[in-house]
Amino acid sequence: MTDSTSRATDSAPRSTVSRARALAYLGVGTVLVLAADQATKIAALAALEPGVYHPLLGDWFGLQLVFNPGAAFSLATGLTWVFTIAAVAVTVVIIAVARRLRSRAWAVSLGLLLGGNLGNLGDRLFRDPGFAQGHVVDFLNYGGFVIGNVADIAIVVAAPLIAVLLIRGVGLDGRVESAGSQAGTKADDDTRPDEDAPPGDEPPDPTDQEGDGGDVTPGEAERG
Repeated sequence: MTDSTSRATDSAPRSTVSRARALAYLGVGTVLVLAADQATKIAALAALEPGVYHPLLGDWFGLQLVFNPGAAFSLATGLTWVFTIAAVAVTVVIIAVARRLRSRAWAVSLGLLLGGNLGNLGDRLFRDPGFAQGHVVDFLNYGGFVIGNVADIAIVVAAPLIAVLLIRGVGLDGRVESAGSQAGTKADDDTRPDEDAPPGDEPPDPTDQEGDGGDVTPGEAERG
């Protein structure tokens, strides 16, 4: 019979680190992404003219400064305030779960997400045309399909990393439930007595019967 203690040992650690180190990964990742995003935006504002395309790989990739009121890669323009609220919500959630971090992979992924989120959130809060409705600075033109920035890249990289961690069942603490642990838990649930069953439904004791003949009275035993 598998008890809760033995089941707990089936959860193998996956890149588990101390809380302090996990927070360090998160913080460093966030700062690096945020610094790279803001530095490249400042450089783009200083060197590029709005709307003018500067090819780096022909028509496949180049630099073009635009001011985006929408989501990442200039999508869903016209909903600036919605994305501002969403960005604030994402920031609050990441900060709230940070105290539970013990996974290096989760810390790096959330650091990328938080850094990219803060990079674009800063534009929305403090750039023209006004507070919480500012336009994000985009300058990386991908073949004319979308135009983005470094913050967008960090967000797009973080999204599949987080999806993989969720699919694999890796928790924020760096541990993952193994298949054996889940099977043991189900087996225990199946064999555990039903506490809600009434007393009269208890299974009969096989020692109370002899074969298929039922109970034998003393008179029948003498006649036999």
